[in-house]
Amino acid sequence: MTDTHLTPAIRPEAIPLAQILPWAVFAGLLLLLAIYFVGAEEGATSLIHGMAVHEFVHDGRHLLGFPCH
Repeated sequence: MTDTHLTPAIRPEAIPLAQILPWAVFAGLLLLLAIYFVGAEEGATSLIHGMAVHEFVHDGRHLLGFPCH
C-alpha cells in the first residue's frame, strides 16, 4: 500500500476585516432594531402609534421571554 496525501488545489483567501466590518455593523444595527421592536415597542418608548407592532410580534415576545401583559 502506498500513502496518498491529498492537498487542496485551491486555498481559500482570507477576507480582509475592512470588507467585513461594514456588513457586521449593518447586521448589528438590524439586530438591535429587531430586538427593540420585539422587546420594547409599546408604552412610553413606542415609536409607532397603536398596538399593530405589538400584535405582530406578540408570539415572538413570549417565545423570547419578554413580558408584555
